[in-house]
Amino acid sequence: MNFTLKARISRSDADSIRRALQQMGAKASVSAEADGFLVEAEVAGASAKELNRTLLSALRKVERKTTLRAEWISSHKIERFFDYVLKKTISS
Repeated sequence: MNFTLKARISRSDADSIRRALQQMGAKASVSAEADGFLVEAEVAGASAKELNRTLLSALRKVERKTTLRAEWISSHKIERFFDYVLKKTISS
């Protein structure tokens, strides 16, 4: 499945974020904000849960206290995560 990622990442650095996304095969843009980084990416994977886990695990290997607020959008639903936890699913 193809997913669009919109995320806010704190306590990490732009290079680590870019490397983690490249390892996932994502086409991404990373921009700095006052409280962290804003990420927009296109990535393919089996599920939003697995992609979210892969991204956060890679980021936490570099900085243990990294936080991730992510919205994974597919053709039929939107899944919102805070770190590893699924907070909300919206069917479209």
